[in-house]
Amino acid sequence: MVQATPFLLMLSLALVAPGFSARKQCVLSGRWVNDLGSNMTIGAVNGKGEFTGSYHTAVTATSNEIQLSPLQGSQHRTNNKGQPTFGFTVNWSFSDSITVFTGQCFVDENGKEVLKTMWLLRSRVDNINDDWKATRVGINIFTRLPSQKE
Repeated sequence: MVQATPFLLMLSLALVAPGFSARKQCVLSGRWVNDLGSNMTIGAVNGKGEFTGSYHTAVTATSNEIQLSPLQGSQHRTNNKGQPTFGFTVNWSFSDSITVFTGQCFVDENGKEVLKTMWLLRSRVDNINDDWKATRVGINIFTRLPSQKE
């Protein structure tokens, strides 16, 4: 029985260990769509945690034609748990507005990646008396779009 104990210990470790290493990491780069139908593409995150990309909104409060707009941001690099926090700014190409997003990249119970975000949109106003109406706040939930190779 004493010689069987190390064997049983190794067998149990071999059966249990894959469950620990199989936890999926949430990766920020890629193509995403939010709950309003807006699309964004985030490029590779560099060694400093910086990234760039593009955002194509599905909604606007202006009468201007919607255009693809650049984004740039940063991901927190010291999160080793695979669900990083991040922030990015979208400089709207078609209006005098800018939006900042902050959020976290999660992997849900089904293994699906989800970005939970909150945003502030600042619009230009003509004078300081209109400052009260220049900032909007909201939330968006993004899910990953299938890669173009699929």
